[in-house]
Amino acid sequence: MLRTLKRSLAVAPAVLAMAGTAVMASGGAANAAANAGPGFPAHFSAPYVETWNSASAMTSALNANGTKYFTLAFVIDAGGCNAKFNGDTDVTDGSWTSAVNAVRAAGGDVMVSFGGASGTEEAVACSSVSAVKAQYKKVIDALNLTRVDFDIESGQEGNSAANTRRDQALAQLQQEYAAAGKNLQVQYTLGTDTSGLPGDQMNLLRDAKAQGVNVSLVNPMTMDYGRAVSDMGQAAISAANALHSQLGSIWTDKSSAQLWAMEGNTPMIGANDSASENFTTANANALLSFAKSNGIQELSFWALGRDRQCGGSNNDPSNNCSGTSQSAYQFSGIFNAINNGGTTTPPPTGGAGAITGLAGKCVDVNAASSANGTAVQLYDCNGSNAQNWTVASDGTLRALGKCMDVTSASTADGAKVQLYDCNGTAAQKWSKGSGNTLVNQGSGKCLDVTDNSTANGARLQIWQCFGGSNQQWHLPA
Repeated sequence: MLRTLKRSLAVAPAVLAMAGTAVMASGGAANAAANAGPGFPAHFSAPYVETWNSASAMTSALNANGTKYFTLAFVIDAGGCNAKFNGDTDVTDGSWTSAVNAVRAAGGDVMVSFGGASGTEEAVACSSVSAVKAQYKKVIDALNLTRVDFDIESGQEGNSAANTRRDQALAQLQQEYAAAGKNLQVQYTLGTDTSGLPGDQMNLLRDAKAQGVNVSLVNPMTMDYGRAVSDMGQAAISAANALHSQLGSIWTDKSSAQLWAMEGNTPMIGANDSASENFTTANANALLSFAKSNGIQELSFWALGRDRQCGGSNNDPSNNCSGTSQSAYQFSGIFNAINNGGTTTPPPTGGAGAITGLAGKCVDVNAASSANGTAVQLYDCNGSNAQNWTVASDGTLRALGKCMDVTSASTADGAKVQLYDCNGTAAQKWSKGSGNTLVNQGSGKCLDVTDNSTANGARLQIWQCFGGSNQQWHLPA
């Protein structure tokens, strides 16, 4: 059984209302084309965003942990060869256009995914190449897209006539946009097993190449294998290794590094549709490490609206929570570490001196001890070596020859921060989040002063990012 990405015909009102200094967007009935975006870096994370939910989901994630690349799911046919979000919302909808503009203004970008498990993709709905092409172009131009994703599943992978219509339309569009000075990247998202893509998916890719499509990426859906899988992280890695060989059998002129750079990987976070499959935050960190070490182009997941722990009104793992232990937007934060060539935006490097925070006090190593496990705390600034931190190019923060570290590489709220031998793990790497927050790459959580205390000796910890005054830090220049 291969993964089927979900969609619902219940469309929530898309009203953006972010407070304070957060990124803001406002929607309406306007139908002007979206502003141009910066495009996507060589390596990035772009979680799927459900277009039947509120468009505010993107700015919420952006403000929470800096997630700034997104995949809008899905554009499907509304009947009569007419492409719409979720089959019922115009792609020129003002709320979505405003949300896209807000993301781009913050330095991010979006792509659109055509297809999905439910509904009808345009190459199936439209009977001619010219009609398919017109629908794709309508969406691309309305949202000013430079990248499109095709999630072909639920038996449509084997529709060879539709596949050829799709591929011929895309090849023509790529040529026409190139002639106008615009690049259009195309990627395919396909069901997989741990042993690789099945035959219909491989034939779909062969047709894309034969029709002249310049394929930027092949994105296996590493989920719903239909059997008990004890380690979903390793299952995703096995599928990636298998795909590498399969891509090499089609694109025979590409080097091993180029083939890795053609790969994506999209798990379903938390509880999968298949019983006994649960993709955890530990699995996410394992997949991230593999992707970074091999040069995989994209990490994604299904879906942004599920990137929270179940509880209260969000208690449906199939729709609005993950069904696994996590903090809000933790999977987004973990996968963000692949952005821009393998790391999140690091703190400015090369600086050495005090890190100041709440009440103007300094980040301090307790008793100036260099022993492993020594507490990192808040303390009156005194200019000592215990408060002299170096911001390293690898994202670590170093004092007394050791690294700021999350105890036991924990991802739990309240996990304490300590000094420890530098070991290159994500528990010791920090990136710049929204405002002046520092986000731990292993947990996706922020450096935080326990209980918002200004007392000398107040212990530093990690906590879900919310941008409070006890999560604001000023690094040495």
